[in-house]
Amino acid sequence: MKNVKWIFVLYSLAALLAMAGIGLAVAFRSIPMVFLAIVLLGVIMMFGFKKKQAMIEAGSL
Repeated sequence: MKNVKWIFVLYSLAALLAMAGIGLAVAFRSIPMVFLAIVLLGVIMMFGFKKKQAMIEAGSL
């Protein structure tokens, strides 16, 4: 594990927080917050996959 790609660590932590947000929103019974957290999770995952694809195409991954 020589080369840690820290941007992916940050993306994964952000996704983890979004998933925790879904759980908190369910616990508080806030339907709008559930949808917001799901959208946020989708956006974070999209950015992560796009970054991975760009790094693969650039040959740096």
